[in-house]
Amino acid sequence: MTKFHVITGGMGFIGSAVVWEMNNSGIDNLIIVDSPSTNNSWKNLVNIRFADIIDKNTFIKKIEENKINYLIEGIIHMGACADTTENRVDYLLENNFQYTKKLATWAINNNCRFLYASSAATYGNGPDFADDEEKIYLLKPLNIYGYSKHLFDIWAYRNNLLKQIAGIKFFNVFGPNEYHKGEMRSVIHKKFYEIMETGKANLFKSYKPQYKDGEQKRDFIYIKDAVKIIMFIYKNKSINGIFNAGTGIARSFNDIAKTIFSILGKKENIQYIDMPDNIRNSYQYFTQADVKKIRSAGYKETFLSLEESIQDYIKNYLLKEDPYLKPFA
Repeated sequence: MTKFHVITGGMGFIGSAVVWEMNNSGIDNLIIVDSPSTNNSWKNLVNIRFADIIDKNTFIKKIEENKINYLIEGIIHMGACADTTENRVDYLLENNFQYTKKLATWAINNNCRFLYASSAATYGNGPDFADDEEKIYLLKPLNIYGYSKHLFDIWAYRNNLLKQIAGIKFFNVFGPNEYHKGEMRSVIHKKFYEIMETGKANLFKSYKPQYKDGEQKRDFIYIKDAVKIIMFIYKNKSINGIFNAGTGIARSFNDIAKTIFSILGKKENIQYIDMPDNIRNSYQYFTQADVKKIRSAGYKETFLSLEESIQDYIKNYLLKEDPYLKPFA
């Protein structure tokens, strides 16, 4: 009897890219769990292959009542509220903490592989971005989104579950299939269209003397690299715990803008604007993944550089009539 892989958040950015990556290996016995909305995330599904799609509330009810009528090999839990500006505490705690607890508990009790999305937002301002579970209580997220993710990491740690399940702290993921995310789209996607439409790129001024305007830095990782990390950990059931998904190299917003201008053959025109008051106090000026742990676990793939990633994104997706990920198997 066929066993299925469940991808929660499978209509979303990273979730649909996981389905794409599995399709690339000829795997399509996949069940997508998501909450269909009025945005255009459904378009992420058009090119990919899967067996079924289930509403997230229906699925968790079946989990709670132990009425799952599929044989499930594993769950890749990418579903969550990923809006870092969301401030409804009750909503975030239910969606990002309680929902994940229920899924993880069921997966462990039913001997299923369980991999979940944590976030680099759990690190706050660092300065240490090491995925060391022994330092978990030292982390201080800057917003409720990061804290809601941090809560599950702590719960899993306290209950000694990180020897049985795997969590991934995504840094700044960008690439195809992020188009429905509105203001949560990557800066690469936003600046591409801004430069195309206006010929200039607006970047935030710095409010810290150690950073020049536009020199705030993030660890940007291309979606194609991110899903390779996911699948490496998911397939290797002996690899558990929390792992960073970043390149280990922080790059500036100026670097991004200059790269896009270069690829499009346009003259550089960067302007620095005021940062909105509502994010000024919770803004991360620097993130850089410590990747020693994932490397020591045996991950040997080379990450695409920022320039290579943006080149692929623009030339093979953003400038194409169909900008969505399409399986090649």
